Amino acid sequence: MSKFHKTRLIELFTELGIQLSDPNKELSAIISSEKQYNAWFTPESVSEAVTAIGKMLNKADLTQWLNSYNFSENKPIKKIGLILAGNIPLVGFHDVLCVLVTGNFALIKSSSQDSRLIKHILQMLVNIEPSFSGQYSFVERLESFDAVIATGSNNTSRYFDYYFGKVPNIIRKNRNSVALLTGNETAEQLYKLGHDIFDYFGLGCRNVSKLIVPKGYNFNFFFESIEVYQPIIHHNKYNNNYGYNRSIYLVGNEQHLDNGFLLLKEYPALASPLAVLFYEYYDDLESAQNLLQQQSDNIQCIVSTAPLTITNQVVDFGMSQQPALWDYADNVDTMEFLVTL
Repeated sequence: MSKFHKTRLIELFTELGIQLSDPNKELSAIISSEKQYNAWFTPESVSEAVTAIGKMLNKADLTQWLNSYNFSENKPIKKIGLILAGNIPLVGFHDVLCVLVTGNFALIKSSSQDSRLIKHILQMLVNIEPSFSGQYSFVERLESFDAVIATGSNNTSRYFDYYFGKVPNIIRKNRNSVALLTGNETAEQLYKLGHDIFDYFGLGCRNVSKLIVPKGYNFNFFFESIEVYQPIIHHNKYNNNYGYNRSIYLVGNEQHLDNGFLLLKEYPALASPLAVLFYEYYDDLESAQNLLQQQSDNIQCIVSTAPLTITNQVVDFGMSQQPALWDYADNVDTMEFLVTL
């Protein structure tokens, strides 16, 4: 199905990974200028996203990933409509990658929030191997497609179901990530958890928006361990969210914890407002697992070192925004979907 042998694909995308890990002048300029188009896309955030993809596209992982699928040489090329999210930089890259390596054609509807980066990185790929230019196009609206992969909110997913329900599809809704703490975490682990909470300002579905903690958990040590992230409050939009939510809690006389840049509130929901982290207590590990299992369809990943037997993806502290090639969104194997079309 792919016009390239797997060995060649591994070479090409390893080269792209190397270039993304050490951005040239042109890519560096785009990384610096994105904030003009989207205030959340600070140079630090964009650089982090680019580097994460560079790290993901390494030879060993690409080899392991691609060798676990059977590509049929004579399978007809399918046009795959891709609706990309724009909540964090390059969040839709993995879907594009899957379509390209399986030899299909990507009809890409990028988010207005994040269209420049993805276009530039695909141009870098074309510079490495020109024939990729015939494998994708950017479109304003999706037409004449054989299958669709669409990422959006719970509201847009209903609209996607209506429009794309007649063709093979993967339709993703809102998800959030949680951290399960045992109370035995080190300062280093909690510092790393800060990355899971604050990277990309907490806007990604792999960002931790809720803590599950043992009864009687003392948050002082947690707050001390994440104090290093205090400068996030100097970002205007983040600060506005923090101030708004803080004033709501104060006016409503709602019990909460506040360290000056993050609000903690005991609440059962998974999705917390920006600059807020919800938390919930558990009695024992079994009850914590039951709690997570009940919400598994709404959870993207779980950050913990506790011995969990659970269907969701479990990652170590600091790793929620460092997915590997086989860490599929919503636990749906995009490659399997594409190779069996």
